Amino acid sequence: MRSISVASQLGEVKIVDEPDYTFDSADNARRYMQEMDLKSGYTPTSVHGVFLNGTSVVVFSAPGGCSTVHKNSALVLGSKLFLAVGDSVVCFDLTDLKLMWVTVVDQATCFGIYYEPKRGHLISHGELGVARLDENGKILWSSSGADIFSEGFKLEEEYIVVTDFNHRNYRLDYETGVSV
Repeated sequence: MRSISVASQLGEVKIVDEPDYTFDSADNARRYMQEMDLKSGYTPTSVHGVFLNGTSVVVFSAPGGCSTVHKNSALVLGSKLFLAVGDSVVCFDLTDLKLMWVTVVDQATCFGIYYEPKRGHLISHGELGVARLDENGKILWSSSGADIFSEGFKLEEEYIVVTDFNHRNYRLDYETGVSV
């Protein structure tokens, strides 16, 4: 089972891959206080569980390309958990244990969610695009390339660098998403 742990002001947040989890089933290895199918009616390709200080809090599922749990799958800002699941990013309030918003950020898969502290920007790295989100989950800009963005992603001082399947680098402006 893949998992990551993220420190928060409320304690340890642990995210686990739950590929065998079935919603509304008594046969799951773990139970969660909340189950959130982010796109009902679609077969989920990604299922991630969230624990807060060892307590299973919520499990999310989403369609799109399969995402897995890794170091850039989640980040915590204050009491908010931002989590990449399938084709989406979710914002979950760890204090109230409530879903704040869900945004589909990529037509295929969201590989990760990042925070650029100098500018206070949330940036999603998707298979087909990079997007900047505001604190309410609204996409402020989205940028794509000639091929899938599968070969690298980095937040540099002046711009975002993302590399496509053909090893072509794109330098994206933080404010506009335009190639520089």
